[in-house]
Amino acid sequence: MRNILIIGAGKSSSSLITYLLNKSASENLHIIVADVSLEQAKNKIQQHTNGTAISLNIFNDTERATAIKNASIVVSMLPAHLHINIAKDCLKYGKNMVTASYISKEMQALDTDVKTKGLTFLNEIGLDPGIDHMSAMQIIDRISEQGGKMLLFESFCGGLVAPESDDNLWNYKFTWNPRNVVLAGQGGVSKFIQEGKYKYIPYHKLFRRTELLNIDGFGKFEAYANRDSLKYRNIYGLENILTLYRGTIRRVGFSKAWNIFVQLGMTDDSYIIEDSETMSYRDFTNSFLAYNPYDSVELKLRHYLKIDQDDILWEKLLELNLFDATKKVGLKNATPAQILEKILKDSWTLKENDKDMIVMQHLFGYELNGKQHQIESSMVCIGDNQTYTAMAKTVGLPVAIATLKILNKQIKTTGVIIPIKKNIYEPILKELEENGIVFKHKNTTYLGYNPESIIG
Repeated sequence: MRNILIIGAGKSSSSLITYLLNKSASENLHIIVADVSLEQAKNKIQQHTNGTAISLNIFNDTERATAIKNASIVVSMLPAHLHINIAKDCLKYGKNMVTASYISKEMQALDTDVKTKGLTFLNEIGLDPGIDHMSAMQIIDRISEQGGKMLLFESFCGGLVAPESDDNLWNYKFTWNPRNVVLAGQGGVSKFIQEGKYKYIPYHKLFRRTELLNIDGFGKFEAYANRDSLKYRNIYGLENILTLYRGTIRRVGFSKAWNIFVQLGMTDDSYIIEDSETMSYRDFTNSFLAYNPYDSVELKLRHYLKIDQDDILWEKLLELNLFDATKKVGLKNATPAQILEKILKDSWTLKENDKDMIVMQHLFGYELNGKQHQIESSMVCIGDNQTYTAMAKTVGLPVAIATLKILNKQIKTTGVIIPIKKNIYEPILKELEENGIVFKHKNTTYLGYNPESIIG
C-alpha cells in the first residue's frame, strides 16, 4: 500500500485525515498519523483498518527520518516554523511534501534542490493561504483570457461563529489560534494600493479604518486591512493594478470595540505585568488607567475612552467581566496580550454544540472592450460540529485533495510551489465544490473611485 504520513494531529487535521481514510480502499492507501500525543493521533484514526497512529518527537532526528523514509508522501500540519526540518528530510529521502503554511525564506531556499530531485513541495494549500489563491486565480485567469485588464482586486476572509451559535454582543468566538487574534495587525504597518495611491495604516489606527461588505444570505460584515497586500501583485500577476487590498472579516462593530483594547495597551506582548498571577481581571483593567482616589475603575475607563454609559461598546466590555474583582488571571509573568487572551477565552471559547463559519469574498474589477465591470465572488462554509469544523474542512480538504493528486501524478510541477497555476487549482476547486465548499459569483457595479483623477 502507499503510505501517506501526516505529521500533526491538531484540530485542522480532522477533515484531512477522514478524507484520505475514506479514499484508502479505492486508492490503495495507508494513512500514518504522527503526533507527539499518541492518544490524539489515535482519536483521528478512529480504529480504521487502513490507518496507523504513531508517537513522533519531531526534534528526534532518528524518529523523524525513520517515519519519513517509510512514506510515499509527507503532509506537515505542524506550525509553520517547524516545517523546515521535515522539508530537509523529504529532500534527503526523495519524498514529495504538502503544507498549508506560507512559504518561509528557509523553505524557498530549497527550491533549486527540490527541482533537481524532481520533487513537489506544495505549500499554501489550506484556506488562507490556499483556497484564496485558487479561487482568485481562477477568476483572474478567466478575465485575462477574455482580453480584460484587471483594475481592482480586493480579498477578504474570516473565521467566525455560525449564526445559530452567535450568542454574544461581539458576534465572535475563537475558531482558530486565540493568540493570533489578540496579536493581529502587529509587527508592521498595513499597506495596500487604492486607485494607484499607496496607503498605509499604522497599528494604532488599524481597527478604525474598516471596509464594509455584504454576503448574500448572511448580511453585513466589516474587514480590517491585512499587513501586506502588496506582495500579491507579483504572485497574482497584477503588477499594474490600481487597487489591491486584502482584509480580515468580522461582524460589523467588532473592530470599533476591539480598538478599545488597542488604545488601552492590552494587546501589547512586549513586556511582563508585575504580579500577574495574583491579579484580578479588575486589577488588570485598572493597571492601564490613571490613578484617582475617588473614581471607580469603570468611571475612569469610560472617561478615558469617552464611552457613554448607554453605548453598546460599554455593554460589550461588561460582558467580558473586565471589571470582575473575584476572577484571577492566574498566569505567572504574563504579558498584557497573554492576560487579555485568558480573559477572552472565558467568553469566546466555542461550546460543545457550537458551530463555526468561514466567510471569504473576492471583488474583481476589470476593463473589457472599453467598459468597466466587477465580479463579486463569495463563499460561506459552516462547520458540522466541534470535530469537523468549517476551519478543519477549509484547511484540511484542499491539503488532502492536493496530496492525493500529487501521489497519483496528476500534479507534476516540481519545486517549492503554491497553487496558482490552472493545472493545480482547477481540479482541486472542482472537488472542493463536490464537498460543499462553493463560491457564488455575481456581476456588480464597478466600485472604482475615479481612475482618471489625480485626487485621492
